[in-house]
Amino acid sequence: MSTTTPAPAPSPTDRPRTGGDLVVESLAALGARTVFGLPGQHALGVFDALRRSALRYVGLRVENNAGFAADAYARATHGVAPLLVSTGPGALMTLPALQEAAAGSAAVLAIGSQVPLAGIGGGRHGYLHELTDQSAAFRDVVKSVHTVRAASQIPSAVAAAWESALSAPHGPVWLEIPQDVLLAPVDVPPVGALAVAPRVPAPRPELIRAAAGRLAGARRPVILAGGGVVRAGAEAELLALAERLRAPVVTTFGGKGAFPWEHPLSLGSWLEDRHTTDFLEDADTLLVVGSGLGELSSNYHTFRPRGRVVQIEADLGKLESNHPALGIHADARQALAALVEETAGAGAGAEAVGPPAPGAAGSPEAEVAGVLARVRDRLAAQDLGLEQRVLAAVREALPAEAVSCWDMTILAYWAWSAFDPRRTNALHSAQGAGGLGYGFPAALGVAVSDPGRPVLAVSGDGGAMYSIAELATARQYGLPVTWLIVDDGGYGILREYMTDAFGEATGTELSRPDFVALAESFGVPAVRTDPERLGADLAAALAAPGPSVVVLPARLRMFAPTHLPA
Repeated sequence: MSTTTPAPAPSPTDRPRTGGDLVVESLAALGARTVFGLPGQHALGVFDALRRSALRYVGLRVENNAGFAADAYARATHGVAPLLVSTGPGALMTLPALQEAAAGSAAVLAIGSQVPLAGIGGGRHGYLHELTDQSAAFRDVVKSVHTVRAASQIPSAVAAAWESALSAPHGPVWLEIPQDVLLAPVDVPPVGALAVAPRVPAPRPELIRAAAGRLAGARRPVILAGGGVVRAGAEAELLALAERLRAPVVTTFGGKGAFPWEHPLSLGSWLEDRHTTDFLEDADTLLVVGSGLGELSSNYHTFRPRGRVVQIEADLGKLESNHPALGIHADARQALAALVEETAGAGAGAEAVGPPAPGAAGSPEAEVAGVLARVRDRLAAQDLGLEQRVLAAVREALPAEAVSCWDMTILAYWAWSAFDPRRTNALHSAQGAGGLGYGFPAALGVAVSDPGRPVLAVSGDGGAMYSIAELATARQYGLPVTWLIVDDGGYGILREYMTDAFGEATGTELSRPDFVALAESFGVPAVRTDPERLGADLAAALAAPGPSVVVLPARLRMFAPTHLPA
């Protein structure tokens, strides 16, 4: 009887490169250092390739949360955040996060797998996770959709998707690759350099000259600065133009930090206030830069400008979409820099018209102070001391270099209007698409981008339950995120809306866990606080290494709206 010795199993290092390797090599060639995601059966080829790459993988527990983390990483870095997910349910779970990325102009490159190539085309083959047309689900959400059908297409497709994500306006893109293409061996050299040229619209000179003339000749110029200023890194140009024109500046919720909060010309972000709306309407020339004047930026479309509007916007679809204007399709930084130069040559409004000296009656600075005083008086008449003390405690506890990420909760709605981020790109929220669950996973994404600084996440108890599983992610990676959970027993803002509209609320009251005990079961330190101890407890949590949770049982109220009929 003869015996044979079985051949040794091939070592993983002896395996041929695959389509999955082309994906990670392409991402690395384009400058990626970190990818977010969650593996699935059809996507295993690309996840296996991660093992052979230098890319850092950060895995979350739910695809939607992975998308939120990628969104905030892209905002924090002003770059592209790759997101790797699987077919069908895994892919579809990213849609709310990609909608937020689209609304917030975050460059998320979502790469999903597909059923094997033979199953693509609309037939009903019965593959696991099969959809008749998976990419169709993404077309109304993302900037562009890319499909690969052969491994040789992967590097060019990844580069095209990357370029699309970074072209103005930034936004999410979807790239899908069949399972068998990811797994198939490839006999091509490793991907080297990949060239991309994201499109950034430059302002047309004749439009800049016309805009500069209107601003320089205006008696009451005012600037509304949106998120496009932050994304373009145009804060210095905005400050220079505002000071040259002595033009008051209001920042939108997405544009917070674009202009110094305590500057004498700063009206903050009180956009849901009728006094601010009236002031914007009274401008004889209103410069709107990096904003489409959408629902939240126009006090729910009650804003009616009486003067001329100049609008600078990188997103062509938002240009003059709500109000007639001298529309300038351009990157905010380039356009503002050109206006600074052109107004120097034309003579600023302050020189041409000669408003009173700063601080004097009728000066722009005095008008700003008057509006802010009227805002304070309106709030003081509503018995909102608790809400203001809580927000002030959060601001006091948060180090100046820290970043905060806010879910859709009453305290976040206060923060949109009243919170000073103290620097640009330091506050991120889900106010673009308005979905629950953004705050904590977004904070994890920011922490991944810069592990050396603390990050604060703020959620209500309802929103917290959307992402409670990510406590495991925070613990696994040791991310320095402090999570403030304001526990009011339900969906607090919906409770207020329904009570105001119908006299009582339905479906807003929630059973919830002991958040302190739940966090501790994940190995995350947690503390229950109260409004008096909140500042000290938050400061201690933020100073400690790794993740932490602070729970504040409190029922906060929203300030009265000013857009509804009296």
